[in-house]
Amino acid sequence: MLLRIEDLRVNYGNVEALHSISLEVNDGEIVTILGANGAGKSTTLNAISGLMNITGGSIFFQDTALHKLPAHEIVKLKITQSPEGRRVFTTLTVEENLMLGAFTSTNTKRIANSRAWIYELFPRLEERRKQLSGTLSGGEQQMLAIGRALMANPKILLLDEPSLGLAPILVKSIFDTVREINASGVTVILVEQNAKAALKLAHRGYVMEVGNIVLADSATNLLSNEEVQKAYLGGKGH
Repeated sequence: MLLRIEDLRVNYGNVEALHSISLEVNDGEIVTILGANGAGKSTTLNAISGLMNITGGSIFFQDTALHKLPAHEIVKLKITQSPEGRRVFTTLTVEENLMLGAFTSTNTKRIANSRAWIYELFPRLEERRKQLSGTLSGGEQQMLAIGRALMANPKILLLDEPSLGLAPILVKSIFDTVREINASGVTVILVEQNAKAALKLAHRGYVMEVGNIVLADSATNLLSNEEVQKAYLGGKGH
């Protein structure tokens, strides 16, 4: 098992945002976390990345206790995040943004190889590599956010709402690329509002409601689950 979360609790002030959740991710999987806004999905990713103070429980990457490490040490272990809302550095060029993603690496050859691979995945980024990222479209900024997270050569890529605000044709393109990234050996944890697209892409899924995991199953089973259809897939009774 690559990553496991056990009884994880996180508070925002006096409010508990995650109530002792447990989940696991195996090497090579795409695992999606579904749920409404405020369910605790992004909080879970931020806890894995070391961006949240946890109040209880543990997060292990293989045998390493992530919950005891600061965020920059977690990146060095090859766990990177493409955050919700993209958060590219708008006054820097595409290439400069990508290079920031490689800040933990000193191997110039590997950095060059990663960048070449990202330009292969996202040819549009190569075309615009000298352009200020603030002038890119939403879809291009999303490509850049994913590309920047890939520059650290991750073992686990955390994707937070990659399809948010994008046209359907771009969503398909981004998800096809995520499939390609996974096929290259990167394990992916995907938080996504577009439940149908996420479940078609993922191997397994977890459904969260107000800080709890209420369902865990294969993606195929979740796609055909009536409760999931009603709540997230615009199915009967919606």
